[in-house]
Amino acid sequence: MSNVLDYEAHVGGRWVSAATLLEVREPSDWENVIGRVPALSSDTVREGFAAAREGARTWGDTNALERGRVLFKAAAILRERSGSIAELLSRENGKTLAEATGEVGKAAEFFEFYAGLARLPYGDLIHDARPNTTVTVRHEPVGVVLVVTPWNDPLLTPARKIAPALATGNAVVFKPASDTPMIAIELTRTLLDAGLPPQALTTITGKASEIGDALVDSIEIDAITFTGSTDVGLALQRRVAGRNLRVQCEMGGKNAAIVLADADLELAAQTIAAAGFAQAGQRCTATSRVLVEASVKDALVERLVEIATSMVPGPSLEKGTTVGPMVSRTQQAEVMGHVSSALGEGATILVGGSVGEGAVYERGCYVLPTVVDNVTTDMRIWREEVFGPVVAVVAVNSLDEAITLANASAYGLSAALFTRNLASADEFLRRIETGQAAVNLPTSGWDVHQPFGGYKLSGSPFKEQGLEAVGFYTRTKTCAVRSI
Repeated sequence: MSNVLDYEAHVGGRWVSAATLLEVREPSDWENVIGRVPALSSDTVREGFAAAREGARTWGDTNALERGRVLFKAAAILRERSGSIAELLSRENGKTLAEATGEVGKAAEFFEFYAGLARLPYGDLIHDARPNTTVTVRHEPVGVVLVVTPWNDPLLTPARKIAPALATGNAVVFKPASDTPMIAIELTRTLLDAGLPPQALTTITGKASEIGDALVDSIEIDAITFTGSTDVGLALQRRVAGRNLRVQCEMGGKNAAIVLADADLELAAQTIAAAGFAQAGQRCTATSRVLVEASVKDALVERLVEIATSMVPGPSLEKGTTVGPMVSRTQQAEVMGHVSSALGEGATILVGGSVGEGAVYERGCYVLPTVVDNVTTDMRIWREEVFGPVVAVVAVNSLDEAITLANASAYGLSAALFTRNLASADEFLRRIETGQAAVNLPTSGWDVHQPFGGYKLSGSPFKEQGLEAVGFYTRTKTCAVRSI
């Protein structure tokens, strides 16, 4: 436990610790404790919400241009500290250093994009039938926003939520995942160093099982934005039902890629492999189902296996590593459970399907890139979210069959089609039941200014990213003035 980083949480406008600490382990070497964060009490959480209400008043009254300047500065600081932040993110989460560096850059882009809102027009002027009357529409901050984020993108996802929340004048109470709390505290420090008023951002660390009630039941909450598992998201919605809170949930995905016989198979294979295996498959938008026309199935699968075999699993900071470990032993066991279930139901593992052999793999939380064949659509591996580097393949006879099978899912986050036919592309985009749809592109990789969110159990009606995200963090006031 040498070189262990000790962090404090940020509550009530100040840095605080706790008698009990949570250990943070390194996925590349699970016995290595790399940090400790406070396991805060419910009383401390309640104190944080009380301070956030005051922070909402202060920050909401701050000129929008000044709010924009703070967010621009936060983005600049993230870029200045990119090296150290990316290294910490890589160690804490397990993604490769290249992936972590990309995540820091993307997080900075979120703050830059929403900082620019201050220069855009706001509100509306509406005609009124009454004499000498002017009607305007104003968009105001909702107040205090609870932000709950997962471990798989521990910097990007908070930035996706916190940037628009702060840009529109809200205070934020931020609860990061307990597997990756250190990078969240670094983000908090970045925003405070950029000039954010201390009470405008509260960062809570601790076990959700111990402080969950205090987090969700606070009367100070005006909105909750959550990214995580479907089970937890649905439970959250049920928990707050009847309280007249706005709730935004981005949950699971079982994303399908359809490959037609006329597709560029090399493009399809490379794109599917990148979307399925990069970040060890730990992305809500990762490709996990492949529906390929039977005449080209063998050729596509052969190339997917070649690519998976050529990838280099290893420690996240090691040069040459292209696939890092799972975030934890728990996640590793979860993914391997899905692989075992597929085998038990009669599927065939063409490549991967193991945790690797040797001392390096034994120390870490690895699952090798895996391609599963001889899959039927009633298997768990086809129906349930795996959240690991596992791709299941099914042959189809037509685009119609492929779209029907792709839509036969409880999820509806992202889907892709590979074809050279414009009519096929148009039919796919029209009929696919997902919030994100792409042609000859991956299911993952949506930019900060593009609306993001899923259908069905993948999400709630409120979109994230882009200008559409602003609607969740603001409320509308219609004002009429008669001159006399």
